[in-house]
Amino acid sequence: MAALVLGSLLLGAAPAHAATGEVVVFTTEFEDRVRYADPASNDCVRLPATAHVLVNLTDTDVSLHAGPRCAGPGVTVESDRGWHAPPSGLFGFSVA
Repeated sequence: MAALVLGSLLLGAAPAHAATGEVVVFTTEFEDRVRYADPASNDCVRLPATAHVLVNLTDTDVSLHAGPRCAGPGVTVESDRGWHAPPSGLFGFSVA
């Protein structure tokens, strides 16, 4: 019985996959852009404190969250689109 339960739990777990492409964050004119290549789904990435614009160059949607832990819903940033992220260090993004 325990083996059956364990087996069904393992089969039901969705494998994490990465988005193809990158998320690029523009911070300030004095800093290099920050690039996140092939971000994994279900991971939360905290944006730099000086983040200003997030650009989604992946093949899937990215959610921009008003919190560094990506709790709660976020604004959907579609592929090849961008979104303003007020500088604060209090924002994060996740991949759908």
